[in-house]
Amino acid sequence: MSDDTISKDERTWGMLCHLIAFTGVVIPLGSLIGPLVIWLIKKDEMPFVDDQGKESLNFQITMLIAVIIGVLLTFVLIGIPFLIVLTIYWLVVVIMAAVKANDGVAYRYPYVIRFLK
Repeated sequence: MSDDTISKDERTWGMLCHLIAFTGVVIPLGSLIGPLVIWLIKKDEMPFVDDQGKESLNFQITMLIAVIIGVLLTFVLIGIPFLIVLTIYWLVVVIMAAVKANDGVAYRYPYVIRFLK
């Protein structure tokens, strides 16, 4: 179901707020920098992008904290399976968020610390 009050441009930028996090695979901290740049550029002119940009940033910051914890847990051998599960979870929910945002639905990531409100 889509919300017809949200323009196609807003939907596209909202989707990009989530998808650009995949730059973190090749660029260190790209999963934070990408959504941050889009959010800072578009937040004042597009309310939907403001909402989805903050949601994406909150999720990426939460994932960064979880990865740091996972790396520390590798010293007690539980970290490797934790990081594998975390990576799969990250991939799945970022794709789900992008699809929902493209449909005009304000996606909320589960298990997120909301730093930006």
